[in-house]
Amino acid sequence: MIKKCLDDLESRIDPRVEDDLYAQWRDFVDGRCQAGIFSPRRSRAVPPRVEWPVVSVNRAFDDFDAMILHQFGECSRVLAEGSGDLMCVRANYGTSILASLFGAELFMMDEELNTLPTSRPLPGGVAAMQKLVERGVPDVDNALGARTLEMGRRFVAAMADYPKISKYVHVYHPDLQGPMDICEVLWGSAIFLDIVDMPGLVKSLLAVITEAYTRLMREWDAVVKPEGPCAVHWGMLHKGHIMLRDDSAMNLSPAMFDEFIKPFDQRLMDTFGGGAVHFCGRGDHFIESLATTRGLTAVQMSQTELNNMETVYRSTVDRGLKLLGLPRDAAEAALASGRPLHGNVHCP
Repeated sequence: MIKKCLDDLESRIDPRVEDDLYAQWRDFVDGRCQAGIFSPRRSRAVPPRVEWPVVSVNRAFDDFDAMILHQFGECSRVLAEGSGDLMCVRANYGTSILASLFGAELFMMDEELNTLPTSRPLPGGVAAMQKLVERGVPDVDNALGARTLEMGRRFVAAMADYPKISKYVHVYHPDLQGPMDICEVLWGSAIFLDIVDMPGLVKSLLAVITEAYTRLMREWDAVVKPEGPCAVHWGMLHKGHIMLRDDSAMNLSPAMFDEFIKPFDQRLMDTFGGGAVHFCGRGDHFIESLATTRGLTAVQMSQTELNNMETVYRSTVDRGLKLLGLPRDAAEAALASGRPLHGNVHCP
């Protein structure tokens, strides 16, 4: 089935169409977009010629071959729809990859939900966190780290005999979240009180997590070679190599963002040549500080309705930072009000 499906995908890739789409994205990230909203599309749609299997998230999670069909099935979909997304695949094991290295227990979702798992905080509270710091950086070729690296190898092997897939399908880095997000996952919600009473312990654990992220990303880069000055994530192109997640930041003050999140994000940005940051929920209270992170080139946010978007625009598009995947209604509302976006906003 894998060969049948990849043969189909290879046959449907038109280099002229894909080269044109990538050139549109490069114009955007290089600041040459003249449109109010950047919203690329392929010049034509190409439906599948074979029936691709429907593979659930849980099945893909447990089976390498199923993961190949699940991820390349998304590439088939964007060709069939004529989407403006660049074709891409990843080791799709969710937000718990890095947390699993520290012993976090997975919580698998019911099959019918068809969504990725999460994980439970470690039992033991503060004492357990102290033990994590004492143990130091775990073996990254372990738990979901081992499965993720093996999946990377499987992707590389599966693509080897397909020149067009190898060129036009991007293997993007796994979801390692960001240091504070992983710290919250391991610690549990008590962190939002303990961070006030035990800031030193929180920072010590953040340092260990940041080093674990660094080691696993370097192992990943040895398996799947970085492409160059730009990277693809969620079908979108950005300058730099990594896409950090700062979801936990919505629960912290701007001063706490500066103390507990930004320094560790900065280490990773410096190490991996910059990149983008995603956050869910409200971020207008820390966006000005986030925007001054060295190497930051793009922001991918959700829930614009929870944010003062003028504050967001001042801190991002006015500074030349890209906003990726912004809901169209938010971008259109800004333009209708006379608010310039400077060609720095992408909407699907």
